[in-house]
Amino acid sequence: MSDKSKANARAEKAAAERAAQAKREARRRWLTIGGVALAMALIIGGAITISLLQKNKNDDKLAAAASGRSDYGVTIGEESAPHKVVIYEDFLCPYCGELEKQTREDLAQLAADGKVFVEYRPFDLLSQLGDYPIRATSAFSVVLDASGPAVAKKFHDLLYENQPSESDPGSVTNDDLVERAVEAGAKESDVADAIRNVSNKDWVAKATSEAKAAGVNGTPTIILDGKVFTDGRTIDEQAENLIAALD
Repeated sequence: MSDKSKANARAEKAAAERAAQAKREARRRWLTIGGVALAMALIIGGAITISLLQKNKNDDKLAAAASGRSDYGVTIGEESAPHKVVIYEDFLCPYCGELEKQTREDLAQLAADGKVFVEYRPFDLLSQLGDYPIRATSAFSVVLDASGPAVAKKFHDLLYENQPSESDPGSVTNDDLVERAVEAGAKESDVADAIRNVSNKDWVAKATSEAKAAGVNGTPTIILDGKVFTDGRTIDEQAENLIAALD
């Protein structure tokens, strides 16, 4: 074989080896990409599964908590009503205020008609923005203890009618809370000192612990007949759909 033929043969062999190597590299890259994609799919799928399992677990805890009466709230209606609604709320939460505005009269009427038993469970979620949730919830418990559930419900309603903004929770003072308690029907001498001194902080802490133990991590949290109610893209839609489900 001539030197030229040998050179051509070597060049063809080298080219063939380079082509084979390129195919092996391409295959390795695809296997690597496929492996990474599979791993990502498994991770994402696992995360979704864990998230769903956690949600179901929290929903079960909420349902269990809602199945009984709480020591940290106020109710309207009769327990024998065909529907039960539990609302976990924070007196500073603007969404709670909007839900309250949109549902208060309808829920009161439905409760009076014997269609629903409603339990409002205030607790402290937003005190990192200021101590108003603690002060207001303590005042609520003072009124509940001293003046009974009917006056406490009126006080509850007045707190939302005069709700401060999240940006300025200190605009409502303890003297303001005393004034609203008296407006609701409480005797000033029975509640003033305890409200001004925020005497029922322990009650607030226990109510908050109970809510957290039930899996509540946002407000308002609504439970209808043992199931978390989230029907609606906005609070207004949720309020409308809640009333529709009860009527």
